[in-house]
Amino acid sequence: MSRKKIAISLEEKTVRRLDTLVSKTIFPNRSQVIQEALDEKFGRLDRGRLARECAQLDPAMEKSMAEEGMGTEAEEWPKY
Repeated sequence: MSRKKIAISLEEKTVRRLDTLVSKTIFPNRSQVIQEALDEKFGRLDRGRLARECAQLDPAMEKSMAEEGMGTEAEEWPKY
């Protein structure tokens, strides 16, 4: 995956915390700390969006749709 350089401005307190993580070898460098923090944040945003979309689903309709196809599939299952 290609990478691009960007410049950002951070509060001094944040930079000190970044540097502490790097000096304790928790991360190899500042860029990796920021990359992982952004990836985690984006993941949370995506999961939140999915949760909001799921909350809009009608449970009765979803159940009906799920059961609709089960009649024919159940006949194809092996009998034990």
